[in-house]
Amino acid sequence: MPSNPETQAEDYELLPSDPQTADEDSQKGDMGLAEQLEKGERRQGDDIARYTALGASAVTLVVTWFVMLINNPAQVGWFLLHPTLESLAMLFFTYGILTLQPTSQPRTKAAGLSRHQSAIVFMAFPALLIGVCAIVMNKFELDKRHFRSWHSVLGIIATGWIIIQISIGGASVWFGGKAFGGGMKAKAVWKYHRLSGYILFPLLLVTVDLGGALSHWGEKNVPLPIRMVAYVFAPLVCLVAILSRMRVSKMKFF
Repeated sequence: MPSNPETQAEDYELLPSDPQTADEDSQKGDMGLAEQLEKGERRQGDDIARYTALGASAVTLVVTWFVMLINNPAQVGWFLLHPTLESLAMLFFTYGILTLQPTSQPRTKAAGLSRHQSAIVFMAFPALLIGVCAIVMNKFELDKRHFRSWHSVLGIIATGWIIIQISIGGASVWFGGKAFGGGMKAKAVWKYHRLSGYILFPLLLVTVDLGGALSHWGEKNVPLPIRMVAYVFAPLVCLVAILSRMRVSKMKFF
């Protein structure tokens, strides 16, 4: 019969009395148990979807950086930071979602949440914010009107939404979710945070699509077939892969 994870965890506590050996064996036992829990959480196709989403996001990133760096990057001023950092932010956002999706056990939830917050709060959001500030500075320097395109309008909406998303998500888990009353009250808020994220992510991808495929910069610097792959096909593939790993049962609205 397959062994029970809880029985395994108890067995690890009964290992030899040498402190160093016991500590090393305990760590190995914890790692083995964590691996078993993680494997049990994943459904068939989850791993393929994860690598597909990351790969698709990486395609957008590589094309964006390559195009920017071969087209006189020193001559474009602040604009250089906009597409490069925004595409980098999208890769971090993608990873941040993926790393938390399959978790259901307390141990893997805690590890996934730590990775999720590191990717979103400390990497994706700073890159996104600097990229937004860069394009604002660029327009001021060139004396151009703001919010002339759907790309810019959706971009500023998404940026504001992300600030609210991070604030609510953080408040629902930091310090035990005290900001929302802790316990089940904070957990209920997290449920809506999760749903909001699944709505926000497609909005970010549409913004990327408009900025890369239909903008003056894209039409001028990126050949149509490459634009279609990097800014239409890749974001769509990324979205499908992310949604395929979604666990609707976690939200339990009804």
